[in-house]
This record gives sequence, structure tokens and C-alpha cells, in this order.
Amino acid sequence: MFKTTTSATPDEYIGALDEPRRGQVRALHELIRRRAPALEPHIAAGMLAYGHHHYRYASGREGDWFPIGLASQKRYISLYVNAADPARGYLAESYRERLPRADIGRSCVRIRRIEDVDLDVLGELIERGAAAYSETD
Repeated sequence: MFKTTTSATPDEYIGALDEPRRGQVRALHELIRRRAPALEPHIAAGMLAYGHHHYRYASGREGDWFPIGLASQKRYISLYVNAADPARGYLAESYRERLPRADIGRSCVRIRRIEDVDLDVLGELIERGAAAYSETD
């Protein structure tokens, strides 16, 4: 799991990291800002979060979350792309073959170093994840 943070802003969050992680997280933050400019960055759930999404289940349960998240973990950086389609599954999982050096779960892309991934492919994933929310919100 990721460390909790007392940072109030994305710049504080990034600034509190040690190098080389600080530079890597900053580069990913800038990639997200370029590829998903409509998603405003903020701090949520102890990580960098981009955009806001209010969800409501058929059961009546509801809450707020974010389409894209970025967290510095102990051994890797986690990029959360919280987009799924009932017919096609989780968006992040569909990039497993195109990001072979990343460890990919349902909605999470774990990156040891940004040099391990193709940033153009990662940018496409971010863009598609953001678009999935602009279509429903």
C-alpha cells in the first residue's frame, strides 16, 4: 500500500518525494496534465488524483472517486485508471501486452521506473481513461 500524506496540494506531494522518484512522479504528473487536461489535480485517498466522479450503485450506495490516480509506493509508482466497460472489462488490463515491463492489475499500472514503459502508450491509456468519464458525466 502507499504511504499516507499530509500534503495539501499536488506540488507539495511531489516536492516531498526523494529523487529519483520525485522526477519520475513529476514526469508522470505532467503527462497526465497534457493528455487529460480537463481533469483537475488534487489530493485524495493519500495520492495525486485527477478529476472527480460521483458514482451511485443500483443498491443506493454512492460516493466520490477520481478517474485517474497517481501514487508513489515503496517499490514502484502506481497509476490508477479507474475505467471499465461491462462488455470489454477494465481499460488498464487491456494494455498489458503494450506495456510488458509494467505490472498491470485491473485498474492499476505499477511502474518501477518510467524508463520501463512507453510513455506514448501510457499517455494513450490516460487519455482513454479520462474520455470514459467525460462520456458518462
